[in-house]
Amino acid sequence: MSRQGIPNLDLSHIAGPGHADADLHYEALGTLASQLGRSMAMHRHDQFFQVHYVLEGMVRVQLEDRLYRLPGPMVFLTPPAFLHAFVTDDDADGHVLTVRPQSLWPAPHDDTAWPGGARIAPVCLPIGTLEGEYAAEARCMDQLFGMLRREHAARRPGQAQSLALLARLIFVSLLRLSSQALASPPPCREELQLFQRFSALMEARFREHWTLSRYAADLSIGEQRLNEVCRRMTGKPPKRLVNDRLMQEARRLLLYTGQAVSQVGYALGFDDPAYFGRFFLRQAGESPGSYRARMAGAPGTALRPGRR
Repeated sequence: MSRQGIPNLDLSHIAGPGHADADLHYEALGTLASQLGRSMAMHRHDQFFQVHYVLEGMVRVQLEDRLYRLPGPMVFLTPPAFLHAFVTDDDADGHVLTVRPQSLWPAPHDDTAWPGGARIAPVCLPIGTLEGEYAAEARCMDQLFGMLRREHAARRPGQAQSLALLARLIFVSLLRLSSQALASPPPCREELQLFQRFSALMEARFREHWTLSRYAADLSIGEQRLNEVCRRMTGKPPKRLVNDRLMQEARRLLLYTGQAVSQVGYALGFDDPAYFGRFFLRQAGESPGSYRARMAGAPGTALRPGRR
């Protein structure tokens, strides 16, 4: 799969510009979804591992050319630079851990390998079906994530060191559970390539408010075919995916910049600030100003343990 046109999201996109140099970031899935949305188009994190532990709700995950659809509890891990996309149910909650490889184990070490030499592959793991020693390890991992959430909220002395140690223990659990990772046959190659082309085109043009007919024409297919492929890959129609991408960028600009609401609208291709306000209200159930005010007291947290 070509990386061209696929965005690289660093910690400034996930946690805000003030945390761009952080080594580790934790956030509850529900909180992160309120900031970035529940539909994440294809993207990558060139300098980070990312772990999503979804406790409940249905999840659709695309890991490169593999497509998974399963209910929580489930875990998926993406190594640095690995392309992925996902959609979660509106009621899905859980944990999201983003961490630099060098903060997981002492250097010198191959950042893409477990201690001992095994390569770190993407993992998609259905927790609810595990048995025996694997179920026990999953319970241990669940406890570690609970401790991570409490430590993140506590603001106690030694917090950065504690979070780094918990992250390492979580990765040890993932190593032990990785043999139980789900295998998934790749979807139809033609449909996968078509969806990837649509995703890259959407990333390039979503601010221009293209009609679906224009997207379809540029892809040399009909609107019905585009709708079928998007629904099969994500469970959502293409118009919803485009609107989700617009809302993701709107939330990011409202949270992490000092731009006025009207400026945010202009940056997203809305000629009329009132129309942007109505669009945001229709999608989010609240105005841009209300969203910004509500989220102002609940920023994400990133911590930077000492560099090695």
